[in-house]
Amino acid sequence: MGDKEKKEQPVEKTGDPIISQIGDFKIYQFLFCALIFLCKFGTGWHTLGHIFLAAPTPQSCETGNVTDPCSDDCEEAKFDTSVFKSTIITEWNLTCNKKSLASMSQSIVMVGIMFGSMFFGMVADRCGRRPAFLGCCFMQLFSGLIVCLSPYFWFYCLFRFLVAFATGGTMTTSFVLIMEIIGPKKRELVAILYQIPFNIGHASLAIFAYFIRTWRWFQFSITIFSVVFVVYICLVPESPRWLFTTGRLDESIKILEHIAKVNKVPTDTIRPEIEAAHKVMAARTPTKKGNICDLFRTPYLRLKTICMANDWLVVCMVYYGTAQYISKLGGNIFMNNLIAASLGIPGTCLCVVLTKFLGRKITMMLSNGLSAIGLLLLVFLTGVDMKIQVACATLGLFGASITFPNAYLYGGELFPTVVRSNGVGLCSMVGRIGSIVAPLICELAAIKKWITPLVFGIFSVLAVIGTIFLPETRGMPLPETLEDGESFGRKKQEA
Repeated sequence: MGDKEKKEQPVEKTGDPIISQIGDFKIYQFLFCALIFLCKFGTGWHTLGHIFLAAPTPQSCETGNVTDPCSDDCEEAKFDTSVFKSTIITEWNLTCNKKSLASMSQSIVMVGIMFGSMFFGMVADRCGRRPAFLGCCFMQLFSGLIVCLSPYFWFYCLFRFLVAFATGGTMTTSFVLIMEIIGPKKRELVAILYQIPFNIGHASLAIFAYFIRTWRWFQFSITIFSVVFVVYICLVPESPRWLFTTGRLDESIKILEHIAKVNKVPTDTIRPEIEAAHKVMAARTPTKKGNICDLFRTPYLRLKTICMANDWLVVCMVYYGTAQYISKLGGNIFMNNLIAASLGIPGTCLCVVLTKFLGRKITMMLSNGLSAIGLLLLVFLTGVDMKIQVACATLGLFGASITFPNAYLYGGELFPTVVRSNGVGLCSMVGRIGSIVAPLICELAAIKKWITPLVFGIFSVLAVIGTIFLPETRGMPLPETLEDGESFGRKKQEA
């Protein structure tokens, strides 16, 4: 018994009944996060794989005295396959009057992510985090492999949509799983570093594409890694917090006892303390499962939902739009993508420091302000040296790279447990609208070069203003019920 007492260190008791049983961040949480992090590589690959699946492939006319391959006089056109042996452009001749179809296929991907994050968010809140997470992981694997076999363009679009649908679910459910098992002391660090695999996945696309120049094998290479999802069946349990909140105490206690044993903390008090905590929660409000409408039923929760959704809309629009804007400024497609994506890594690391010492709210305002400064400066500098333009656009992108992980962290802490997946899913859905319109905003540069950075800059300013109305969440216990969600962040009216 003496040895056991030496090994088992009591957990610091907090206002959070789950963290009070297993510890803030110990060995189990570390291993669990490392395991879940694996799925984020695939989200980066599938979200941005279009860059190389539909890479620019020049076309020339082989007919004598005809230079325009889109001319009616051109009897034979030929693609330049010196860089890419095949793309979806060459596969289905997406040129001339079909040129817009390539961009449309990427818009379909963003629509798929939008609806997938919302759908699987609702499934996770209604049926549990585990079935939603496993479902979208395996859907991503199988539909991604089928894309490689696409015989027709419409078939390709359909299954790319399904891949994206699953990818949106993976983004939402995996993040919620992590957020609900980490204590407030390490929550910001883990939630922010959780974005690093996405950045690495985005950057590594250039490496995949450099060595694999045919689109079918490229798609296969970024999909087959998902076979590792098989281990999730055995190693990813249901969220004990979700089980606790929905009244399934025996299941929650069983999982918490297993986690406590791995963490080498006492297990004998878990059942009585969890049962007592649930009675206190049940006395305040009947146990109920939330839905998306609950986010808008009460005034303060509604305001917080709208402001957080606005932050997501802006960061997705500015991040994807500015990255695309930079890539159009010229240069090597592999190097452009590698540099633009790699920029997210230092931005994410800086976000860790800023959210730790300044809080979520100030960091969100500063990063959006940084994007606004860089992009609005670019409005007045579109006629100067290209290096200065790239520097301004890079400043805007760097600001967005800080905002992105903070948006996940801030949103995950802001919404109560009963609607957390719905809330994060809704924000992700609204954010995807921003990523859908971002390419369209980039096209406005063809009218006037300064219009694109002006639109992105104005939206960044609006995000700064909207964040003013959000409460700080750093170090606070996660709100559990809808009543917690409404009162969380309000100034106390009574002593």
